Amino acid sequence: MFGRRRKRTEQPDGAVEPTAPEAPDEAELRRVKLEPAPRPEGPWDVSELTRPGEGRVDLGGLFIPGVPGMELRVEVAGEAIVAATIVLKDSAIQLQGFAAPKRHGIWGEVREEIAGGITQQGGITDVVEGPLGWELRAQVPVKLPDGKRGMQVVRFVGVDGPRWFLRGVISGQGAVQPERAGLLEQIFKDTVVVRGEGPMAPRDPITLKLPEDAKMVPQGAQRQAAAPGTAAPSRFSGGADPLRRGPEISEVR
Repeated sequence: MFGRRRKRTEQPDGAVEPTAPEAPDEAELRRVKLEPAPRPEGPWDVSELTRPGEGRVDLGGLFIPGVPGMELRVEVAGEAIVAATIVLKDSAIQLQGFAAPKRHGIWGEVREEIAGGITQQGGITDVVEGPLGWELRAQVPVKLPDGKRGMQVVRFVGVDGPRWFLRGVISGQGAVQPERAGLLEQIFKDTVVVRGEGPMAPRDPITLKLPEDAKMVPQGAQRQAAAPGTAAPSRFSGGADPLRRGPEISEVR
């Protein structure tokens, strides 16, 4: 997976032939195993802030910034809550935290795996450097309501932190027109991750919890399709500003 450095060739006069520069793809692969880069603008580890819960919704493993008018949904895998989705008008971002090795980040290899899964299903992917660093922009095959096959545009973003990795999946107009995703990108950067001190295997999801003052409101049944690499699409929703009171939660199965 990782490129090898070319051996330097000794010249007759003892001079050393310069090593040829690495191709961009080799350099990108080599960065996969480097320690997480500094995060001067976030996302944050809980140890880096004095009051991590100020202005944020406490979901246990994540503190998510509260934005007026946002809709908060949580995603369920089995009995555990493993992701949260913030919906703002016609755009959304799903946030999910994972445990990661202590000495190196995993976003590079995770990005490659997601891209591989999408292309195997007939989708299209492209790695670009966006406002949040390297991201994967994809067109994911989906089944339309009329039964026809279509494509959903999705952006996968990620940041490696100390022993954790935070992934965001941007959909809607924020993916189709990235210049309209500024507020969602700011929410991602201002999120606080609480990994905990207990042992966790790399890539284990960081479990979340509902806010203490949230209440569940049953609301019919409808199944939504999820992009490859995202959490199971059980849907919770609430239109209240979570800074004033907990979101009204409804599950759709």
